[in-house]
Amino acid sequence: MEKSKVLVVGGTGYIGKRIVKASLSQGHQTYVLKRPEIGLDIDKLQLLLSFKKQGAHLVEASFSDFRSLVDAVKLVDVVICTMSGVHFRSHNLLLQLKLVEAIKEAGNIKRFLPSEFGMDPALMGHALEPGRVTFDEKMEVRKAIENAEIPFTYVSANCFAGYFAGNLSQMGTLTPPREKIHLYGDGNTKVVYVDEDDVATYTIKAIDDPRTLNKTIYIRPPENILSQRELVEKWENLVGKKLEKSSISGHDFLESMKGMDYAHQVGVGHFYHIFYEGCLTNFEVGEDEEASKLYPEVEYTRMDDYLKIYV
Repeated sequence: MEKSKVLVVGGTGYIGKRIVKASLSQGHQTYVLKRPEIGLDIDKLQLLLSFKKQGAHLVEASFSDFRSLVDAVKLVDVVICTMSGVHFRSHNLLLQLKLVEAIKEAGNIKRFLPSEFGMDPALMGHALEPGRVTFDEKMEVRKAIENAEIPFTYVSANCFAGYFAGNLSQMGTLTPPREKIHLYGDGNTKVVYVDEDDVATYTIKAIDDPRTLNKTIYIRPPENILSQRELVEKWENLVGKKLEKSSISGHDFLESMKGMDYAHQVGVGHFYHIFYEGCLTNFEVGEDEEASKLYPEVEYTRMDDYLKIYV
């Protein structure tokens, strides 16, 4: 089967740049949206030019110019959006509604993958304020996609290792503690940690797979379903020492929100659902919906290997 042509929207972002790389490496004709609003952001421009060197096509289009979006969409078969949904960087999820309109107008897209890649928003109807805004907006985009009868795949990639594993799941840092560690409750709630490059690999594998059409795909590699304690133990084995551990109750953790800025309040809410409620692992995933079962040929990164770079 001929490989689909792919347009990546948000290709200079944290997960987007990996999606571009995976699309190229898996042999897809890859187009990357280049927004004129890039202005004097030299880092983003040079990243786009590096994609061009690797064989990607740069397509100039803007969310403020609907016709340019439609024209960009008409060049490809699959659109993957990776716009940021985290509040401490940039939060643009509802801009995707314009992209949905462009895809509907173009009428040629075989698959749309909106910007999700975290918790499944369909399971987060109970989420705490203010963090629930992320899930509500993702569900608004989903509703628009489905109302427009656009074929889709939703990707739930759980916890990006760069944000959740490298720091042993500590808030406010990206590197692992060497002396003391805070555990959420008893630290035994199961979480799913995934290397971001693996997220991209699985995502691209899914785009032409009839098994993933109009489904949510969960990236839940079995050896990466770990409790925070198990993650810390892997780190302790690597550095050859035990960390001093203290436990934070769910009540005290939520109380810590008071006085925080908006972005940090969002983060606390999300951490609470993951590490106290176990929202990533408290439901069953069917074999035809779990990426590592669909694509057993992918040699995904285990977290003890992932942590070695931090030693």
